[in-house]
Amino acid sequence: MSLSLSTESQEPPAEAVDGTWLECIECGETFAPFDDIRYTCDECDGLLEVRYDDLPTFDDFSGSGVWRYNAALPLETGVTIQEGATPLYRVPRLEESVGVEALRIKHEGMNPTGSFKDRGMTVGVAVARELGVGRLACASTGNTSAALAAYGTRADMETLVLLPAGKVAAGKVAQASLHGARILEVDGNFDACLDIVQDLAGRGEAYLLNSLNPFRLEGQKTIGLEILEAFLADYDAVPDRIVLPVGNAGNTAALFKAFRELVASGELTPEDVPKLTGVQAEGAAPMVEAIENDADEVRRWDEVETRATAIRIGNPVNAPKALPGIRETGGTAVSVTDEEITAAQRDLAGEGIGVEPASAASLAGLRKLRAEGVVDADERVACLTTGHLLKDPDAAAAAGQDPEPVPADTDDVLAHLQR
Repeated sequence: MSLSLSTESQEPPAEAVDGTWLECIECGETFAPFDDIRYTCDECDGLLEVRYDDLPTFDDFSGSGVWRYNAALPLETGVTIQEGATPLYRVPRLEESVGVEALRIKHEGMNPTGSFKDRGMTVGVAVARELGVGRLACASTGNTSAALAAYGTRADMETLVLLPAGKVAAGKVAQASLHGARILEVDGNFDACLDIVQDLAGRGEAYLLNSLNPFRLEGQKTIGLEILEAFLADYDAVPDRIVLPVGNAGNTAALFKAFRELVASGELTPEDVPKLTGVQAEGAAPMVEAIENDADEVRRWDEVETRATAIRIGNPVNAPKALPGIRETGGTAVSVTDEEITAAQRDLAGEGIGVEPASAASLAGLRKLRAEGVVDADERVACLTTGHLLKDPDAAAAAGQDPEPVPADTDDVLAHLQR
């Protein structure tokens, strides 16, 4: 089975409940959505997607935030902390310096716990409650753990997070800790943490809420829906391109699914769909390698390193969904250096937009592709920034200006300013 923009909606199988079911993207096997806990296909271990027999149009959406889009989600409402409805900032100086017709910054760091992960957790934790599970768990480079801890405690559910020891920004560990999660620091990288969490989930010891969970990506679809609605309101057209950081590739997969559903419902033509353009750090770029080599699958990188901790991932589990998303939409993937990421972080801050390093990868990648002529001057572009500045205060301090010590005297302060 292939993921394609030309795929049409299907008749619901016998397993469907209220027009919703799970389907394997590899073999097409179908499953009831809530009768059992599963993350991959029982038959071939392929990734699952949530399917609907009644795909909504923009007219079916009302309200605000993630649950504005409940007509495109598996439940009517979730465990919510008023997530979604994040700003789509105008950045006139960056727009001019990059050299595109329009540039907007979708700042997901303005969600309740400071990252896009809240969108997935409002749906995923609600499904966990529907399934009647006891313990929630995730592997994390930081943002997932913060979101899961907040939404888990909101739902009064036990939460377990596994973090790579010494590799997670202090702000993110503090969030998970304060929200009451049990934190295990693993002597290994993120991918080792995910291996353990998957094993725990397979043994029935926890409900996995990494982006391997198909319900989590349903919440993340709403990023794309908000971007499209805002562009239609402001430009009477959808963006030509959406540029986004890639770690586990969940957002790339989620946005592609949102666009496929809009094509199937008749709201978009395949030609209208924005080009999905992924950006990775040079030290953690398995998706870029696969795109550049025209490979059918991603080669796992066992050694990854970048100061952009949120995308320090060598084995993106959603690659089978994300690679078709990039290719079917006419997008691409590019890697950038840590220095280019830091420069972009500073320039976003210069527009008043504070983001963590991984978020700035989107702007850094857009700049590189514009300089190479891959992105045209007449394009309207949305850059996704995924996490707030204060997620990684050490990186922000390192990228910013140093404090200047002065005596406690007004005349001395004025003298210092005149130097």
